[in-house]
Parts: sequence; structure tokens; C-alpha cells
Amino acid sequence: MSLSTVINAGLVVPTRPVRALVLMGGGARTAYQVGALKAIGAMLRLQPRAGRDFPFEVLVGTSAGALNAAYLAGTAATGLSAFDQLADFWSQLRSRDVYALEVTPWVRFSRLLAAASLWRNVRGHGAILDTMPLVDTLHKAISLQGIDDALMKRAIDAVAVTASSYTSGVHWTFCHTAGDPRHEPWNRPGRRSEFQPLTIEHLMASSAIPFLFPATSLWVDGRREFFGDGSMRQVSPLSPALHLGAHKVLVLGVGQPERSSIAGTPASHVASAPTMGFIAGHALASVFHDTLQADVEQAQRVTRTLKQLPREIAGVLPYRSVEVVAIQPSQSLDALAQAHAHELPGAVRRALGGLGALKGGGGVIASYLLFEPGFVQKLVALGERDAYARKEELLAFLGAATA
Repeated sequence: MSLSTVINAGLVVPTRPVRALVLMGGGARTAYQVGALKAIGAMLRLQPRAGRDFPFEVLVGTSAGALNAAYLAGTAATGLSAFDQLADFWSQLRSRDVYALEVTPWVRFSRLLAAASLWRNVRGHGAILDTMPLVDTLHKAISLQGIDDALMKRAIDAVAVTASSYTSGVHWTFCHTAGDPRHEPWNRPGRRSEFQPLTIEHLMASSAIPFLFPATSLWVDGRREFFGDGSMRQVSPLSPALHLGAHKVLVLGVGQPERSSIAGTPASHVASAPTMGFIAGHALASVFHDTLQADVEQAQRVTRTLKQLPREIAGVLPYRSVEVVAIQPSQSLDALAQAHAHELPGAVRRALGGLGALKGGGGVIASYLLFEPGFVQKLVALGERDAYARKEELLAFLGAATA
């Protein structure tokens, strides 16, 4: 988050305070966001001074967080019940609704067979997993018409999703609004935006986990480019919310800023080198989570600096202060996934097991693919607990704190 982003975003002058919800990516781990949002909805219903309207004007999502953002945008016109509908969707979701993998049962006994079988999938689908099930699921679950209705009714002002172009290397944010002239596209080094109606293709592009999910083509600047997961090259995850006019930003991440162990062993006691499974999981964690904490801290630091300026100077600068609240899991999702790795579909479990990727920190990889009830329910419950632990802060952020 640069100072120029904060100042340039201040040029957007909304007619009312704007609250943004930023949902980070992380595959199945984003069920954590569902629990936090479900708790927020329950909190607001119990506040006598709180309304029942949808509490965020801007929705920004990346990767699987983009799927959650789009679902909420499509149901925002129903108010707080949008959070419950999202929770119901996740309660019915299974891995078979997201991806498919066909491998021979013999892969569990040989890394060579496992690698050959997965390579065959890569040649057939452009990635290890076939994501046509997710295409079908999103067409049934995401209401594109509902997004248009929510924008026209001013239930929300904007919804945006991000994706990374394999073709140009540019990180794109695709913004869907009701044609508000206050919002203009931005162009920063390595980061650009385009205003266009969202489609299922945008969501597939944003959530295309590298190597696991195939790339998706989209049209930008009058040409077709191939896109992958929006978490890649995402150097400033908060900037779209600020460019879209947010005064307050609630960020729901799904990673741990610091991993304290390998496969449950305290870091101080680890003597052996990390396994291939742990290294692969560490690489995925870097794709999804490394920039969030730094961006939040920088945004908060820039805002504090701007607030400390003399009033005479602040009054002539084109800026606004931005309040940022970030919530991330209070316990390791890696360890939680390790305990539920047996729930993975048989083919995935056999393939990862054949590669030795379920040992020595293999829970990291499993956590992105475990769209199964046991793991999802644990994440939802954890999200609820973490949100309730910060109840007063969240209610004050949403302007619904009790007197």
C-alpha cells in the first residue's frame, strides 16, 4: 500500500461513508470467512440500533475469496440473511463439487506412478485437477442477475475480483458497478483495473490455484489473456477497496503470519530437512498470504501519519483516513487440515500419498483442497469464535456499538 494509493483514492468523494469487505484467497480455507461473517450477521441482529441491510458497500475478493464475495453480492439485496445463505452453501459443498481427479489406485505405492498419472491430467486439463465441477457449481450458486439487482437497488456500490495474467504478468482487478461515474480505472506498475460485468469466467480465473487448477482466458485491452489465481503477484490487496471509495476496510484472511512448526513438531525441535510436501505447502502459503499483513500494517501506518498532520495542511490535501480491521485464524489451519486429511477424496489422497505430500507438513496442501464437512465445519466454528472474540471492535467498525 503506497502513499499515492491512499491519496489518489481520496479523490473519490462518496456521498456516504463506505465500508469495504476484503476477502483473501486460500481454497477450502476460506470457509473460515464464512464463520466470521455468520457471526457478524448474528451480532448485528441483536443490536437495537443496527439496521438489517447488508453492512458493506464494497466487496473485494481474491481466489476463493472472490467466490465468497460474488455469492454475497448476488444475495446482498436480502440484507443480513446473505451471510446465512453463504453458510448454507458451504454446508452443502463437497470436493466433488469443486474438482475431479482420476488416478489409478496403484499410485499410492509408487511416486513414479503418481507423478506419471498427475502428468497425464496436466496434459488433459492444463492442470492437475479438472475444475469443470466448479464451473457447474458456480453457475448454479452465483446469481449474476442478483449482483445487478443489488447494484441497482444500492444494496452495494461495487464488487471486484482479482486475477493474475499469465500472458502479461499484470495483476488485474475486475470491477462491477452500476456505472457510477465517480469510479475510474486505475493503472499502477504491475496492477490495473477494468470495469466490466462479472461472469463465471472471472471467478474461475481468480480462483485458478497455480498448477492445481487450469488457467482461464479473459478479454482485456481488446485481446485475450490467460489468467490464474489472483493471489499471485498481489502486492497490494487493500488498494482496490480504497480505489472504490472505502473509508473503512474489514479484511478476512485465512493464513497464519508465522508458522511455528513442521508437521506438529515445535520449530525449535526440528532437526531434519523439510519434506517435499512441506516445501510445496510452504510455496502455496507464500502465494496466498505473504502480502496481507504487510499491506494492512502499511495502510494503518500511512493513515496514522496523515492524521498527525497539522489541520491546516490536512485540509488542503486530497486524502481521507482509512480504518482497517484485519481478522485471521487464531490457530493453525495446517494442523487442523492434517487431522482431517483422511476426508480428502480417495483419488486425491492416493495421489498426494504416493508423492509423499501428506507427510511432514502435508496438511498445508490438504487445507486448500478439503472441501469436506468435517474440515469446513471446524473452520466455520473457528471463524465464529474469532469474530466474537473481537465483538466490540467489529460493532464499532460497523457503527452498531451499543451505548
